[in-house]
Amino acid sequence: MWIDNDFPKLLGAELYRPHPAYIIEMAVEPVVVHDFSKQPGQTVQLDRYRFWGKPGTKESRERTADQTLGSASARNIVKDKVLVTLREYTGPADQRDSTQPSTFKVARETLITAQRLLLDTGNLNVFHQSIGSLTLLDDYRRWRDRVFANELLKADANGEASETQGGYYFPGGKDRTGSTVATYASGESAKFDVKTDLLQVVKDMRKRNVPTFADGYYRCIVDPTAMMHLRQNSDFREIARYPGQGMINPMAPNAGPNANFFQGMGPAYGQAGFVAGQPVMPTGFLFEGVRWFESTNLPEQEYTTTITDQSGSSATYKAAQMIFFGPQAVGVGIGGNNAQILLNNNDDFSRFIIMIWSLFAGFEVLNKDFITVGYSFVY
Repeated sequence: MWIDNDFPKLLGAELYRPHPAYIIEMAVEPVVVHDFSKQPGQTVQLDRYRFWGKPGTKESRERTADQTLGSASARNIVKDKVLVTLREYTGPADQRDSTQPSTFKVARETLITAQRLLLDTGNLNVFHQSIGSLTLLDDYRRWRDRVFANELLKADANGEASETQGGYYFPGGKDRTGSTVATYASGESAKFDVKTDLLQVVKDMRKRNVPTFADGYYRCIVDPTAMMHLRQNSDFREIARYPGQGMINPMAPNAGPNANFFQGMGPAYGQAGFVAGQPVMPTGFLFEGVRWFESTNLPEQEYTTTITDQSGSSATYKAAQMIFFGPQAVGVGIGGNNAQILLNNNDDFSRFIIMIWSLFAGFEVLNKDFITVGYSFVY
């Protein structure tokens, strides 16, 4: 029957479609290894390559015709083997949230009616809306998006970011002890700034030889509040008002990369013009060597600090996040059939269709030094 045979495949195919609300995985471009033979509990090997920071000189690389190139001390390209253990993940059930439904359940008659609607209209979105399956798809997309965010955020444990290591960065380069951040004196801003903070972060990433993506830019996943702080910054607004001569936004080919910040036409910054269901990368926007992507799926963080101009005493503030990174920062090992929809045979005498999404996978941060987790205090 169509319901039993094709419906799980039809719905499962939707799990792979990108969506503009969940762009972290697409921005990260993870290292992916898929081994169909592996099951939960087994491991998949990911490779973490090292990048040399010493180019040598013209003379040091010169060779003569009678010189032997190979030697007993010759070494291969250095790479680390990262073993990722596969786990089974399912949804929408959540062990930490008892209010979350355990399965997605739809009456068979409703599904049959939706099937007729699909055959009549050919509109897949209308089909999913009519049975409510968009909620199951959204649960998977939101969960997977947050998993990638959490892997990037592991770089925070490295300590303070610098020219030699990835880690966290607070406005003004303040240090952190536990959950307490150093005091902001009078006249010091605890909000992320272009001159004192953004330029510092980008400079440090370049100094520690973090490679850029193929387009020549780093990338940043930014919380909407941190994005607001950046756009309110006078230096940002001064630079962004000029079109510039950088890469053209493919969503607005007639305008420069930053021209549409203050123009009322076209997508605000690429992502807003991204069409759901199309397997293309949201464009983000370009600024100071970074391609920015706004996300509402970053976890909230709170830290204790003293902001003299705000209260003059120690208090707990929310800190909006912005995660800067280069390529090969995160890896994914996949086993079995990848993400799929599973049906439950306990269907109350064929009256209901009961289903979950299932995935055999392992996620792991590969290069913490390729990541800087920035913060902007909310006050």
